[in-house]
Amino acid sequence: MPVTVLLVDDEPLVRAGLRAVLGAQPDIEVVGEAADGASVIPLVRRLRPDVVAMDVRMPLLDGIEATRAVLRTVDDPPKILVVTTFEDDEYVYEALRAGADGFLLKRARPAEIVHAVRLVAEGGSLLFPASVRRLADRYGGRDAAAGRDRPGAPLSAARLTEREAEVLRLMARGLTNGEIAGRLVVGTETVKSHVSAVLAKLGARDRTQAVISAYESGFVAPG
Repeated sequence: MPVTVLLVDDEPLVRAGLRAVLGAQPDIEVVGEAADGASVIPLVRRLRPDVVAMDVRMPLLDGIEATRAVLRTVDDPPKILVVTTFEDDEYVYEALRAGADGFLLKRARPAEIVHAVRLVAEGGSLLFPASVRRLADRYGGRDAAAGRDRPGAPLSAARLTEREAEVLRLMARGLTNGEIAGRLVVGTETVKSHVSAVLAKLGARDRTQAVISAYESGFVAPG
């Protein structure tokens, strides 16, 4: 079965470009398009895409609120890949905190776009460690001042084991379960168990939320 994708962007040329790139792949099918976040919920419910490629800046309902709405109201929601012009945009950071599975720059090469869709469809997170750290440094401190909760539990209270902490650091570097298994010389199922334990202890919905917590707390630094 091909990976099905819904394109959400207010620029027709961007949607056309993404459709051309993704539609040329035998294992990916673009099943629909939307010009605004306000159209996402009914399209997701009707088309049941595996991945939503979501612009963040749109006129009626931006990608942040659309992401929150999808994850809050849709049973078995799709993966959400934020497509953005600027990697240091506050909108990107808020979309990741809202539950997006990663972000992709609009200037990315076709091969990078295809890889991103396949990766998030398989349950991976598409994050760029240095960029996420910059975003956390720039915008993360505003949450406490604004009275907003950060994603997950504080790492100081999570009581991760030494191996779980090691797995979290590797997750924050963008490694997949298979790559982590190779680095630690353990089986993939063992890594999956550690990842599940990390998410549970942090109260994180997914890998992206755990990584955001790791960067916001200073537990992980890029490099």
